[in-house]
Amino acid sequence: MENRLRLLYGLQRVDSHLDELHELKGDLPHLVEVLEKKLQEKETLRKRLESTVKGALVRRDEIDLEIVTSKEKIEKYKEQQFQIKTNKQYDALTREIDLAQGRIIALEKEMETIEGKGSAAKSDLAVVSPELEELKKELKERQAELDLVNKEHEDEELKLKHERDKLVVRVDKNDLKQYERIRGALGGNAVVPVRRNACGGCYKRVPPQVSVELRKNERIMTCEHCGRLIVSDDIVESYNSSL
Repeated sequence: MENRLRLLYGLQRVDSHLDELHELKGDLPHLVEVLEKKLQEKETLRKRLESTVKGALVRRDEIDLEIVTSKEKIEKYKEQQFQIKTNKQYDALTREIDLAQGRIIALEKEMETIEGKGSAAKSDLAVVSPELEELKKELKERQAELDLVNKEHEDEELKLKHERDKLVVRVDKNDLKQYERIRGALGGNAVVPVRRNACGGCYKRVPPQVSVELRKNERIMTCEHCGRLIVSDDIVESYNSSL
């Protein structure tokens, strides 16, 4: 049982050191993640606006060509009207002229809409592009800060993670499950020593009979106030002497 307690306390010590390294990074990992997401969204918006501007220019050229073609048809039909000999043929050409003129009106309205969309997209693009560059700059700066912190403590963090991996496989599965549950619920320390008859987690007094039982190191015990796993000074000293 003493070995089980010592392993749990050792795991807590390693996790506490890893927590300290994580705190050194502060909000940088989260901030970098947020900036990356914003950058991706802004980049998508920029591409969409560029596509709208380009599409408007292409469609404008197509409309211009179609209007010219329709006008040429009207001129051709008008010339043909002077050459025909029957009212039926004349009326048929008149209908073709009306259709062509109607098409020109529709194309001019579409042109107005297209130019409006293109102009709006161009204006938005003028705002989005500088914002995108600013985001890139900020992300680069924050990433550099995070990389520096990671580099400074990379060896230490790798060593601690390796040590944790070795401990986890040795800890009793049920003990590990209880440890992870408490650590997840309370955050930080799941295993704490009892010193001067007080819990090292919530600092509330531990009953004398519990302290006596705890020093026997015969079973896993929890603080009746906060629910953390508690260990005796003997376990702490035994762990420290093994380092």
